Amino acid sequence: MMILSWLGEVLYPSKCILCGRVLKKQETDLCGVCRVNAPEYPYSRSKPAPKGNLNLRFLDSFTAVWYYEGDVRKSIHRFKFCRKAHLSTGYGRMVALRLEETFPEGFDYLTWVPVSGLRRMRRGYDQTELLARAVGRELRFAPVRLLKKVRNTRPQFQQATPEARRANVAGAFAPCEKIDLTGKRVVLLDDIYTTGATASECGRILRGMGAKEVHIVTIAAARRR
Repeated sequence: MMILSWLGEVLYPSKCILCGRVLKKQETDLCGVCRVNAPEYPYSRSKPAPKGNLNLRFLDSFTAVWYYEGDVRKSIHRFKFCRKAHLSTGYGRMVALRLEETFPEGFDYLTWVPVSGLRRMRRGYDQTELLARAVGRELRFAPVRLLKKVRNTRPQFQQATPEARRANVAGAFAPCEKIDLTGKRVVLLDDIYTTGATASECGRILRGMGAKEVHIVTIAAARRR
């Protein structure tokens, strides 16, 4: 078994989830350079972003691990569009750490923003579900599918204005199960937070299911200029 493990490391060495450099023995998920230089997102539930920087309609708080730029942006692009599903494991560990920092008192439900059936078929997986499963393994807290996407939408990055983004996702999500969320705190996971249109629409549905609080946590967030 030791020989097989050694051979696996030689043939398939562990790499940094952001830049792709081969990791040293003592490194996990991130190389030393990325651990220092990756653009960490500085705001959280206890330290909110400046007023007006985020669209938090139907949401109670938002945080992310990094800003969506540089190697972070390239890495998430590989995760979503280049079939690099294995990156979910490293992302899951990083997001789990952020969740433990943000919610030391815990939460009731962990769920995710789903992709449409068509997009899942074309991509081969729902990248945010993979993220949620990875986070759940780290926290030993099983994620629950609360939402489904009932209408295939155009990619949000193709929408020119915040208004167009909101219109694009309006009515695109629905409850997946008849689960009573009355009085519950829900953590919603996604890969990227840009204008918040998608997260807010999901938050609206979860509020309609009775959720007392809905908090959004992502791998990365677009930097507000």
